[in-house]
Amino acid sequence: MGVAGTETIKNHAAFIWSVADLLRGDYKQSDYGKVILPLTVLRRFDCVLAPVKADMLDKHESLKGRVENFAPLLDAMTDTDGLWNVSRFDIAKLLDDPDNIRDNLLAYVAGFSDEAREILERFDFATQVTRLHKSGLLYLVLGKFAEFDLHPDRVSNLEMGYLYEELIRRFSELSNETAGEHFTPREVIRLMVHLLFIEDDDILSKPGAKATLYDPACGTGGMLSVAEDFVRQHNPQATLTVYGQELNSESYAICRSDMMLKGQSAQNIKVGNSLKTYSPDDPGDQGDQHPTERFDYLLANPPFGVEWKKVADSVKAEHQTQGFAGRFGAGLPRINDGSFLFLQHMISKMRPPEQGGSRLAIVFNGSPLFTGAAGSGESEIRRWIIENDWLEAVVALPDQLFYNTGISTYFWIVSNRKSPARKGKVQLIDARQSFTKIRKSLGEKRKEVADDQIAEIVRLYGNFDQQDDDADEARVKSFPNESFGFLRITVERPLRLRYEIIDDTADALRAHKKLAKLTDDQRDALAERAGGRVGTTFATDADARAEAKRWMADFDLKGKPIESAVVDALAVRDPDAAPITDKQGTPEPDADLRDNENVPLPPDPVRYEPDPTERLATDTYAKAVEQYVEQEVHPYVPDAWVDHTKTKIGYEIPLTRHFYVYTPPRPQEEIDAEIKQLEREIEELLREVTE
Repeated sequence: MGVAGTETIKNHAAFIWSVADLLRGDYKQSDYGKVILPLTVLRRFDCVLAPVKADMLDKHESLKGRVENFAPLLDAMTDTDGLWNVSRFDIAKLLDDPDNIRDNLLAYVAGFSDEAREILERFDFATQVTRLHKSGLLYLVLGKFAEFDLHPDRVSNLEMGYLYEELIRRFSELSNETAGEHFTPREVIRLMVHLLFIEDDDILSKPGAKATLYDPACGTGGMLSVAEDFVRQHNPQATLTVYGQELNSESYAICRSDMMLKGQSAQNIKVGNSLKTYSPDDPGDQGDQHPTERFDYLLANPPFGVEWKKVADSVKAEHQTQGFAGRFGAGLPRINDGSFLFLQHMISKMRPPEQGGSRLAIVFNGSPLFTGAAGSGESEIRRWIIENDWLEAVVALPDQLFYNTGISTYFWIVSNRKSPARKGKVQLIDARQSFTKIRKSLGEKRKEVADDQIAEIVRLYGNFDQQDDDADEARVKSFPNESFGFLRITVERPLRLRYEIIDDTADALRAHKKLAKLTDDQRDALAERAGGRVGTTFATDADARAEAKRWMADFDLKGKPIESAVVDALAVRDPDAAPITDKQGTPEPDADLRDNENVPLPPDPVRYEPDPTERLATDTYAKAVEQYVEQEVHPYVPDAWVDHTKTKIGYEIPLTRHFYVYTPPRPQEEIDAEIKQLEREIEELLREVTE
């Protein structure tokens, strides 16, 4: 759309938004959209139906009692799917009867098709009508909207989409405290969309090309709209059919109405929790509403760090009963962050490579990059994605881009149809400094990514391993998949003890858990025996055990736990003592000296297996561990060994570490000079005060 078209849209939006002047005082600014958005939808519906309303009423009258389902016949009378109305009212007639305007307006809404009525109901429109009526504003507000002609001959579907987007943007900026829940900054979406389509010439240039796009947390539909607009600008003859699902009713209503106003199929937008398992036997369940569909492209900005307790039963059941046949086979993240559930859900919606494959982009905070130790749900999900060679790139964005959080954000590009040059590799891009400060903060949003900065990031992404200069190479790095993996090994050291009664032995006996069931007198008796023999030593474990049995006999105590507790109290860790061994002569590990180390995975690309036990037992992995221990452990603790039964494979993406640039400290002379200068200034100020 050209500059003139853009200005026209902004002027239209400003005219509609002028209704806010009437609402001021009775409504908070953040609530303006609750009135303006549904009334904009209603006025558009009213204008679309105006030329055919009389014929529609006649047809409905003639069909009543004769045709069971007349909806398709009425639907065919307009170019907007699912839009018809069989009440005798329109907005003009409503204004002719101001005394009954509230009841007549509700009757008008009740006469709409199910699809149109559901949108208005999701806005909680009846509540707003009642509120406006009680405030004496309903007639005035409705009269204001009646002045504006939104007929398709005056405002095309495309222009209506842009107009509605502009209203949504204004509404979201006024609702800074909740904007991030359903509104992603448009420049972030544009960047994601550019990278999503960067290698796909067909949809962007081939006449008649068709593709599908899905957002499982679509909010007000911004990602869907920007993607559709991007494809249309590059290839007006292409068709991008969009699908979405949204949990929040108002956001869902905005998105679905936006689709209807633009002539898209609003039926592709569903309400419900995408993470919940689809249940065909429970139509009110509102779980995953696209259970069998697969899509060419997928986009999402799921809520950051939001817990998934409400769907925990459903998600865990699907994980346990369906495994990889379901959506969450790779693992479950911790309960307080469902980000990885959304990503697994989206991957399950990708087309298989033999059917053309898919590409997806998803916004995350930093947590999914590294949260979770080896073997945890998060680490296993990363392993599943990277070892399947699906992770194409991670882009680090500037902080303070979003309305309700100032944290750093990242988006991942995941694809099961990587180009040959990218196979087996992951690209990291540091775009944290690619921002422009905005003049006025919008909630937490203080920065934006300008168009030229978007173009720069797209260039860096597209060049991949062939960057133009050193500055580019400092911001773009690519690594083999296996470089993000590691072996988490458990390093043991032998338990070395001597047996001696020391000053702390009495307290150790009183506090030992295995003696908790003894009476206070019994524990005191043992402690007093120890306190009276401080300095006594025992040559071996057997001698200490014999001493424990004598004490137990003296105090009429029985049981292996008590014997073990007394021996524990007599044991003193001593690095110079001989190791304690079992009956086979194998050293026993000292739990207090146990340590864990991360061993880099060997350069041995593998295909993902849910259980990597056999891989861990291969010579390649054993040699990697052995070499690491010889170089990094034994020079410091020669008696250490690795408990291979505890070794796990982990994955993390330490993006910031890869782009860390060491800044040397200032020379000491410079620091000293600055301190002396500050001292002189302080002395001068003190003289001024005392004189």
